[in-house]
Amino acid sequence: MPETTPVAKVLSTPAADALIERLRGKHGPVLFHQSGGCCDGSSPMCYPQDDFIVGDEDVQLGEIAGAPFYMSPSQYEYWKHTQLIIDVVEGRGGMFSLENGEGVRFLTRSRLFSDDEIEQLQKDGRL
Repeated sequence: MPETTPVAKVLSTPAADALIERLRGKHGPVLFHQSGGCCDGSSPMCYPQDDFIVGDEDVQLGEIAGAPFYMSPSQYEYWKHTQLIIDVVEGRGGMFSLENGEGVRFLTRSRLFSDDEIEQLQKDGRL
């Protein structure tokens, strides 16, 4: 029986990958966190890995362009049946996010997982 490819909980577009590489060149290793909190909480926030403390309960959804992507547990409960697609659009980045001042910002798009994908995530113990 052929092995199935794991279902990705977070993906990124080529534009997001290019911006991540540019930010990594300026700031070193980066990570993402989407908290759902105040201020810019609905936007994916990009931080230098050494400047952000990931919470003990935060959920790592995966990596995009080699950067770990985390979400707060309360936000994860709301989004766990959804695949996140991180994109870039023109505009001002989050106040504390590294893309601020670049003329673009990260944006989370999403789609619901299919029934087959939900079943696979459950089977893999990832949902």
